Amino acid sequence: MKTFDFLKEKICSWEELKASVSNWQAQGQRVVFTNGCFDILHYGHIHYLAEASDLGDRLVIGLNASESVSRLKGSNRPINDDLTRSFQLAAFGFIDGLTFFPQDTPLELIRLLSPDILVKGGDWKPEQIVGSNWVLAQGGQVKSLPYIDGYSTTNIETKIKNMGK
Repeated sequence: MKTFDFLKEKICSWEELKASVSNWQAQGQRVVFTNGCFDILHYGHIHYLAEASDLGDRLVIGLNASESVSRLKGSNRPINDDLTRSFQLAAFGFIDGLTFFPQDTPLELIRLLSPDILVKGGDWKPEQIVGSNWVLAQGGQVKSLPYIDGYSTTNIETKIKNMGK
């Protein structure tokens, strides 16, 4: 049960994550923030998250809550529920904390946390990344990491739908 408790501790409220981020930053640690739906984890996600982690000392995730995923991706999404998606991410040793956000964008959460580095995948230009102006104004950095072609939840969903045809 110790491992399960450790995973549960990574899944925080906004206030709990803010306290952790502030503590890490006070210790001189660089906090990296990214966000997403992370509905069906695949190689592209894992590669991206590992790369994001390498940019700083701590990696925190803003996870779109189910209602946000449905608005962004359609009524058939998310495929995995919030509990499953959050525990899958918490299981990665290089992820230090995560929280849900119900909004369509993580702007409020980014403003609350004020991460040192804001990261998204290569399909986003740095100036298009939500919260980039805020992070830059706070003296932080904004990065767009390379996109891994051929890996997406949408591709997996399409493949599954076409299996019986």
